[in-house]
Amino acid sequence: MQKSININGNLLPLDPPLVMGILNVTEDSFYDGGQYRTDEAIVKRAGEMLAAGADIIDIGAVSTRPGAQDLPEQEEIDRIRHAVGLVRGRFPESVISVDTWRASVACAAVPCGANIINDVSGGTFDSDMIPTMGRLQVPYVLMHTPAKPNDMQQHTDYEDILAEMIQFFGQQIEKLHEAHVHDIILDPGFGFGKTLEQNYFVLQNMDAFKVFNLPVLVGISRKSMIYKLLETTPDNALNGTTVVNTLALMKGAHILRVHDVKEAVEAVKICASFGCQKDQA
Repeated sequence: MQKSININGNLLPLDPPLVMGILNVTEDSFYDGGQYRTDEAIVKRAGEMLAAGADIIDIGAVSTRPGAQDLPEQEEIDRIRHAVGLVRGRFPESVISVDTWRASVACAAVPCGANIINDVSGGTFDSDMIPTMGRLQVPYVLMHTPAKPNDMQQHTDYEDILAEMIQFFGQQIEKLHEAHVHDIILDPGFGFGKTLEQNYFVLQNMDAFKVFNLPVLVGISRKSMIYKLLETTPDNALNGTTVVNTLALMKGAHILRVHDVKEAVEAVKICASFGCQKDQA
C-alpha cells in the first residue's frame, strides 16, 4: 500500500491516517454554505482547523450537494484563486487541496499554492482534467460518481455497485497512469449517486478497493446517510459522523474529509492506539 503522498517533493505519511478539513467558500453547501465568504472568515476558519490538528485544508467554491447547480467557470476560478491565496499567505506551511472538477480551476489553483486536486467527478465531467493532472503533477483524488450533482440521485440503479465502482476506478486509474499521474487517492463518493443502503454497503465492503493498492479517502461528514438514518438534521449529525468515521478507519480509510476536525483527529488517535490500520495495508 502506498504509505505517503508527494507534496512539493516532501512525503506526507498516511499512517496514521490524515484529517482533511472542509473549507467551503460557497453560498449553498448543504451544511455550512455562506459561512465563509469574507476574507476574515476564511482565514479564521482555516486557522481553527489547523489548530485543531487538520493535516490538509480542502477548499471548495462550488456546492456538490444533491441537486446543486453549476457555478460559472470564471466565478469558480476567481473564488478559488482568492481563497487559496489567503490561506497560503497566512499559513505558508499548510497543505491545501482544491475541490473542483474543472481542469481550468485546477490550472489556476496550483500556481496560487494548491497542493492537491480533489475531483468529485473522477475525471468524467471535464475531458481535460486527466491530461491537466499529468502536467500539474500534484496528488489527485479520484472520486466515484455516476452523474453530476444536479441529477446524481436519479442514477442509483446498479446491477452490482461494487463491481461497477471497481470497473470505474480501474478505467480511470489506467487513464491517469497513461497521463503520468502517480499520486492517486481513491474516494468511494459516499452520497454521490448512492442510496442510503448502498452507502452503508460500500462502507462495509471497502476492502474491495484494496485491489488497487492505493490510499482511500472517506468523506461522509454530516451527510444524509447519517442524518436521514438517525432521523435528524446535518446540524445534529456530529455524533453519527464520528461513529461512521470510526467505522471507516476500521475499514482502512487513510484520509477523513470532515467539517469537524477536532472530533476526527480524536477518532484517528483512538483507532491508531487500538491498531485499526495494522491489518489494512
